[in-house]
Amino acid sequence: MALLNFGGVEEHVVTRNEFPISKAKEVLKNETIAVIGYGVQGPAQALNMKDNGFEVIIGQAPEFKEDWDKAIKDGFIPGKSLFSIEEAAAKGTIIQYLVSDAAQRTIWPKLKPYLTKGKALYFSHGFSITYKTQTGVIPPADIDVILVAPKGSGTSVRRNFLAGTGINSSFAVFQDATGRAKERTLAVGIAIGSGYLFPTTFEAEVFSDLTGERGVLMGALAGIMDAQYKVLRNNGHSPSEAFNETVEELTQSLVRLVDENGMDWMYSNCSATAQRGALDWRPKFRDATLPVFEDLYARVKDGRECARVLESTSGTNYRVELEKELKELRESEIWAAGKTVRSLRPKS
Repeated sequence: MALLNFGGVEEHVVTRNEFPISKAKEVLKNETIAVIGYGVQGPAQALNMKDNGFEVIIGQAPEFKEDWDKAIKDGFIPGKSLFSIEEAAAKGTIIQYLVSDAAQRTIWPKLKPYLTKGKALYFSHGFSITYKTQTGVIPPADIDVILVAPKGSGTSVRRNFLAGTGINSSFAVFQDATGRAKERTLAVGIAIGSGYLFPTTFEAEVFSDLTGERGVLMGALAGIMDAQYKVLRNNGHSPSEAFNETVEELTQSLVRLVDENGMDWMYSNCSATAQRGALDWRPKFRDATLPVFEDLYARVKDGRECARVLESTSGTNYRVELEKELKELRESEIWAAGKTVRSLRPKS
């Protein structure tokens, strides 16, 4: 492991220098990795491992025809590398449980009989294990239970891999029955294309992940965009101007500077007027939102957000209701304006 300094706090991380792909292949040379679920993370992780030369099979319920057909389109062959969930779980030695959190609870009784001694059960989210009293996902004592959580969507995992960069991931071992759990975890983490891996626990991963998704990464981001756009429109600004000042400049310019070299770098590359305003208003937004984030984290920690997820995503009409909410978001003026603005971007 490499010892890195994060603003005065030291952490150990694993890079491809310490754990190259050749070492991962040695560790996994006798393993068959069964990817259960070909929805969001499944395709990216499976294809990256396949391209890296690992033994990968898919377990997907055939009745979910869209995902089944996608696996075939991606080169997995029914009866050879594409199977039902039960068949894949029986054949696999490392079982990647990559269906949705709600589906993990539903499918668990079907999967558990195939988790025989010495196998590894792999997650990319700590949800089912951390909230096991609510999900009922309690693994047998004689298997490894491990986690590699890419810090991005499946689309980003695949795109970064194809670009040759990789995405950073966290890793954890919940249960080490074989004495090989950690090396299996790191090997799979490298196999799926991680740029580097940093240690966590199942609990810490899910607490930070649920907070991040509901907060800065998605919920808070969309919420403050809605608020600023509304204020601009209510004060007579056009949809294109309101959208450009709220979203387009952020995504097409400023975030790229943050990504390049940090927030201070972005500030230093903006006007003195922008710098002064941002520095003055940053603590106001921090203090205004801090109670919201504290409430959010408390709800994640005590399981209320877990209960909300399981209740809302387990209904028979969940996808219909979800599409209604997404349609409302998609057709709101800010994102309708965004569609038009995006169409005006110069084509490369």
